[in-house]
Amino acid sequence: MAHTPAGPAENERKEVTRSRRSSALRQSEMLQLLARRQEISVAELAALLAVSEMTIRRDLTEMAQNGSICRTYGGATLSTTGEPVMIDRLEPRFESRLLQHHTAKLRIAAAAAELGKRFRTVALDVGSTTFLAARGLSDCPHLKLFTNSLRVAHDLSPAKAEIYLAGGRMRPDEMAIGGSSALRQFSDLWFDVTFLGVSGLTADGIYDYSFEDAGLKRLYLARSSLKVVLCDSSKFQRKSLVHLAKLEHIDMLITEQAPAPALSAVLAAANIDVIIAPPLAGEAQSLS
Repeated sequence: MAHTPAGPAENERKEVTRSRRSSALRQSEMLQLLARRQEISVAELAALLAVSEMTIRRDLTEMAQNGSICRTYGGATLSTTGEPVMIDRLEPRFESRLLQHHTAKLRIAAAAAELGKRFRTVALDVGSTTFLAARGLSDCPHLKLFTNSLRVAHDLSPAKAEIYLAGGRMRPDEMAIGGSSALRQFSDLWFDVTFLGVSGLTADGIYDYSFEDAGLKRLYLARSSLKVVLCDSSKFQRKSLVHLAKLEHIDMLITEQAPAPALSAVLAAANIDVIIAPPLAGEAQSLS
């Protein structure tokens, strides 16, 4: 069949589509460059992206309007306007945290469980989202689950998976085991994957409420091949008592909603895979 040449209107439509796509790609690359460089000039951006300075200025104007960057004299920096970092000084009780953003946590937990089933040795941190994720792993007989959460161990018993619980001093509300004996017990192990709960995530890294739990959280990060943070979007741009690690020390973030452009750029610059957990089956009907 003979090919019919596209008319002027169709060619114009395709050109606009290409322009928009290339603009979105450029802006994503610019955010990643800014995440690494903090500030960069229009001339540098034009040279690095092989476009005109006029194109860069047009992109920066659009990005400044949506709040992802701040214009400077001759360049730009990443913006924090509209995304202030909040400080949480008090740790809510476990039962309260479990109910907060529950649907988001269920999505994240389900995605984490599907990932965890691919491995054999899984470290499970304390926390409400990791608690939910553990339930999705309990029926896998090939898994060895290592945790310092007495709540996880009790909730899953009996389970087809093998469960190993660290021994030490228990923090009552969280039912978290910690201390030097727990650290010694798990320090000789190597895990295929760790699922870590956090209280907050910013461009500076990940945070937790309790310094008593921080030791094992850091051990999980140090002793795992794949380091996965489970964090719903309400915790973005929040920090608390303990700075656990910089973003460069984690491999993957599972969340239910994409972070804002500036934080997304920082995560991309740290080479973190961001997984957006999909809605659960029947979720739309239950919310309607």
